[in-house]
Amino acid sequence: MSRTFRIAPSILSADFARLGEEVRNVIAAGSDWIHFDVMDNHYVPNLTFGPMVCQALKPHAKTAAGVAVPIDVHLMIQPVDALAAAFADAGADYISFHPDASGHVHRSIQAIRSKGVKPGLVFNPAEPLDVLDWVIDDIDLILIMSVNPGFGGQSFIDSALRKIEAVRKRIDASGKDIRLEVDGGIKTDNIRRVADAGADTFVAGSAIFGKPDYQGVIDAMRAELG
Repeated sequence: MSRTFRIAPSILSADFARLGEEVRNVIAAGSDWIHFDVMDNHYVPNLTFGPMVCQALKPHAKTAAGVAVPIDVHLMIQPVDALAAAFADAGADYISFHPDASGHVHRSIQAIRSKGVKPGLVFNPAEPLDVLDWVIDDIDLILIMSVNPGFGGQSFIDSALRKIEAVRKRIDASGKDIRLEVDGGIKTDNIRRVADAGADTFVAGSAIFGKPDYQGVIDAMRAELG
């Protein structure tokens, strides 16, 4: 089955003093989504952006032709529900959260969908996939962390490839159109392996924003995906 591949640059690695410009530039370079990492210095040891930043960037998240580019919000926060609702109101298109950060995973999924936003679940490197047995029919995105969440610039954890393969089997068995996203250490030299394992959406932060030519990196990634 052929898959549509998406590149989702993470603004965690962008120049925070020029975020609107960075979002426009990376979209002009060929990004499909904008990945928005939300950290609370509680669930993870870092602090990043709130809903106001998402709302401020929403008008910048469009192509030169005016076509909206999805904002993909990854919540590394606990508790989940109040901030998920705030990000939905701020213009998020996808909101994913970690099941171990929610007291009631199914309720949190329902709450996100009730806001007209596509819900997703995120799995840390050492976290089992069991919760998918109960909620895979209710989500639009599964995000596999190939680093431990909290910081950009980490190296890819190879055991994530087995987890991606396992999730791809579950998605195919479900018959649903669910994005399989991978975040952490994605670079031009490993993106093909990650795609071969079953991923279709790739988060890249420092691999893109850490280089002077965003389009060159994104084009090289697409060439690898071929």
